[in-house]
Amino acid sequence: MIKKIVLMGNPNVGKSVVFSRLTGANVITSNYPGTTVDFSKGTMRIDGKKVEIIDAPGTYSLEPTNRAEEVALQMLKEADVVINVVDATNLERNLYLTLQLLEGNTPVVIALNLWDETRHLGIHIDEKKLEQLLGIPVVTTNALTGEGIKKLVSRIKDACVNENIKPTSEEGRWIEIGSIIRKVERVEHRHHTIKDRISEATIKPLTGIPIAFIIIFLSFWVVRLIGENLISFVFEPFFENWYKPLIIKLGNILGPGLLYNLFISQTYGDIDFVESMGILTTGLFVPIGMVLPYIIAFYLMLSILEDSGYLPRLATLVDNVFHKMGMHGHGIIPVFLGLGCNVPGALSTRTLETRKQRFISATLLAIAIPCMAQTAMIFGVLGQHGMYYIGIVVVTLIIIYITAGLILSRTIHGESPEIFLEIPPYRRPSLRAISKKTWMRIRWFLKEAIPFLFLGVFIINILYTAGIIQWLGNTLSPLMETVFGLPGSASIALIIGFLRKDIAVGMLLPLNMNPMQLVIAVTILTIYFPCVATFTVLIKELGIKDMLKSTVIMIGTAVAVGFILRLILPGV
Repeated sequence: MIKKIVLMGNPNVGKSVVFSRLTGANVITSNYPGTTVDFSKGTMRIDGKKVEIIDAPGTYSLEPTNRAEEVALQMLKEADVVINVVDATNLERNLYLTLQLLEGNTPVVIALNLWDETRHLGIHIDEKKLEQLLGIPVVTTNALTGEGIKKLVSRIKDACVNENIKPTSEEGRWIEIGSIIRKVERVEHRHHTIKDRISEATIKPLTGIPIAFIIIFLSFWVVRLIGENLISFVFEPFFENWYKPLIIKLGNILGPGLLYNLFISQTYGDIDFVESMGILTTGLFVPIGMVLPYIIAFYLMLSILEDSGYLPRLATLVDNVFHKMGMHGHGIIPVFLGLGCNVPGALSTRTLETRKQRFISATLLAIAIPCMAQTAMIFGVLGQHGMYYIGIVVVTLIIIYITAGLILSRTIHGESPEIFLEIPPYRRPSLRAISKKTWMRIRWFLKEAIPFLFLGVFIINILYTAGIIQWLGNTLSPLMETVFGLPGSASIALIIGFLRKDIAVGMLLPLNMNPMQLVIAVTILTIYFPCVATFTVLIKELGIKDMLKSTVIMIGTAVAVGFILRLILPGV
């Protein structure tokens, strides 16, 4: 009896999309190799009986080289049946894992996915002949459209073990693969299309690097455009015209006192959604009214870049630079995810093979990559003074990321292996997949970030009431004034920054600092420590010992950079 089915395949073969089609579960899918690190599971019915489906991490072989592949191997041991999802456009590379699976004792069925792409590439595969040679069911599928999924389900019960295939050496497998390919695959010559020329232009350094800058610039321009319009025409009108009158009525009912300070504002009768620091004012307005619009826009653009197939090309382009920083091109993924939220960015460092790579990637993420919530606040604080000041912050963080990476690469012991990355063809993103992915990430933000923010506002209010924040602020004031050239009261924002960076940045507004002082303040806030949610994840990923090292690096970098900026920026 089949109780557990495991999906296995190389990265970037559409495995998670097949999983979503089979189960209907809410799963984030990606066109970037190695996205699925932790396994996902759901259920489906076969002949009326419920069966568990597990989406294992992408792996190139059953000889694991990183933590993701170790998880995949563990999942295989628990499987009653394996659905081997194979990229039909890259059959030769994918068959290596297939032969390894067939050398085991678990029944296998093949989903020959991306079948529509083979026609565009001039590839012809005799799937019936392939089924005959492998001795297991082979079903052609196009998971994005759902083609072939019903037939795949009907043939799961036909999954079997090919007892004629015995364990062999790596060389023996490649010889067998070559024999199979000659018998089942034929490739026709075709002229380069516009799509091919675009693909080549985005991968060659001479043209690819300028294109990368343009794409990144346009992406963040679109994020800002969408975010600002959502704030201006949707969120601010709602809070000002509909929500604020309700808060005023609630305030009148509560009257002055602890409950008013906790839920509405530190100052009775004065309601400002950014500065009031109440759970029902700042606690809701900052994440929903100021941050959520940019989160929506960012994850929409990220989903388009992922599903179009551009991110693997970007990873290849930056591989040389990232290798000098002790990583490889995969290191760009924590950067991109971290720009949305540092927590998934920190989790994605698992796709890097060695401890050295993961430590460097996680530390640089915490130091120099502001999440979208913080970025939104930086735009809010500095945008009114002009993009010039935002540009100073961005350039500073880029310099810090590269410089710190070069230093860590030379001081942290360990290996930095080369990248092995397949470049998929460009594909038209599915509106359904993009919408689903964007919503899943937004829902994650609402579920995970807002409780932390509520907790942060609650703790801030308690510390304010007890006088602890004021005491800490007074204690740190000399450091702020003498080292960084900032008002002593800015030290309170640093303290709050450990709970939520976006709130801390917003707290700089009422301090009447000039633009250059604001540049120093937001830069220090970005560098000196991650928020508590990211900090918790990094402890889990790096371990306490490495996290302590990373923390020392963060604090030391923040002090050094803040002092240097004070010396070189005019008007501080």
